[in-house]
Amino acid sequence: MDFSNSIASKICELSRMLQHVAELKLNKKTIAFTNGCFDLLHEGHAYSLSQAAQEADFLIVAINSDNSVKKLKGTNRPINNENTRALQVASLSMVDAVIIFDAETPFQLIDSILPDVLVKGGDYTIDQIVGAKEVINAGGKVVINPILNGFSTTTLIEKMSK
Repeated sequence: MDFSNSIASKICELSRMLQHVAELKLNKKTIAFTNGCFDLLHEGHAYSLSQAAQEADFLIVAINSDNSVKKLKGTNRPINNENTRALQVASLSMVDAVIIFDAETPFQLIDSILPDVLVKGGDYTIDQIVGAKEVINAGGKVVINPILNGFSTTTLIEKMSK
């Protein structure tokens, strides 16, 4: 098996993702969903994703498109393009599937997939998390994992520019 093809095969369009999710649900597998920019992959990302993976049988990671990152982080971002970021995240063993989204938020993906567990890291409350109400109303739960202090893409960029 060509390892690079197995990694790339984790990156899905929505229609394929929904087919896979339907199969997983039929087989009583639990699905976790998380999202982020993942611009410069660092230890904090690895920690957050490993925590999210522990919440279910199958972890879906939604990655902001380049356009979405620019809107959120500014014109100098992203550092890595969406294809590179998707491949990097897909290469992590705890990640089962990756999808790139172009909207400001992943609401449409969350509402379409309706994961069993919606996972966010950081200082959010459930009412601030996009899609939380929909997941809870569908019988799922929302998990807020603590962030690993001292690791952020912004901090890495600042260090590199000095």
